[in-house]
Amino acid sequence: MRHQPQILALRQALSSVIVGQQKLLDRLVVGLLTGGHVLVEGLPGLAKTTAVKTLAAGVHARFRRIQFTPDLLPGDLTGTDIYDPRESRFEFVPGPLFNEIILADEINRAPAKVQSALLEAMQERQITVGGETRSLPDLFMVMATQNPIEQAGTYPLPEAQLDRFLLHVMLDYPNEAEELEIMRRDRSLHLSDGRAHLDTVLGVEAVLSAREEVAKVHVAESIENYIVALVRASREPGKLRPEWEGAVEVGASPRASLALAHASAALAYLHARDYVTPDDVREIAPDVLRHRITLSLDARLKKLGRDELIAGLIAAVPAP
Repeated sequence: MRHQPQILALRQALSSVIVGQQKLLDRLVVGLLTGGHVLVEGLPGLAKTTAVKTLAAGVHARFRRIQFTPDLLPGDLTGTDIYDPRESRFEFVPGPLFNEIILADEINRAPAKVQSALLEAMQERQITVGGETRSLPDLFMVMATQNPIEQAGTYPLPEAQLDRFLLHVMLDYPNEAEELEIMRRDRSLHLSDGRAHLDTVLGVEAVLSAREEVAKVHVAESIENYIVALVRASREPGKLRPEWEGAVEVGASPRASLALAHASAALAYLHARDYVTPDDVREIAPDVLRHRITLSLDARLKKLGRDELIAGLIAAVPAP
């Protein structure tokens, strides 16, 4: 685990800039270690964008922030062919998705056509424009932020695209002590140059090597069985708790099992271990399953939330 100290140093450096939100910072680093995309949801002002930009600043990679708006076009993401009259031919001008770390800010403010253009990039790590397919960088990952769907001017993300996110992280307000520290740090920044700085910077090759190390983290057969049992329980929760019979319209797919295994391994790596424990699975499972479960109308009428359901499943499925 040659690059583990560097990753842990990066995680510590992030904490020195972002107050609180420890769970969010861990999840962003897990995404970095797995190459998985991360969706961060919360009300405005909870440091979603700041956290993603800070992580990107800690990695010496090509970074691009895309502000999603209702008038955004697919070509604004992928790039397009532009006619060059001097050469009498079309020349491809790459869009912002050809960078390595993408911040898709307020992703749910763009319509479905734009989301579809992003889907191929997220799943296949390639882009097709004008009949020609072009590969994206090896490090490519999308870190997206969104406001709750009740906010005006937002669109629900397609289920197929949601499933491509490794994690869906929900943010809450900081506690009183953290909010005081946020205010004090902000004032100190205004007295300096107005920007926070990271002392730790990783290169792209170090991140890619760390991903190979994460892939070697040991996942015992009992842990694999536990992961599959959790994911399968999300499809038929009534087998574990009779009052939840018919509560789920669509459960998590086998892709969720893969995501949970990868994310658990990355979390173990972040905890300086080379093996996965049931606690790793339980800790990361809500963020892996949250966006992959669709509750039935009956469950919503009974005010059963996805997080409550997932917590009940974790409690009911026996751990090894």
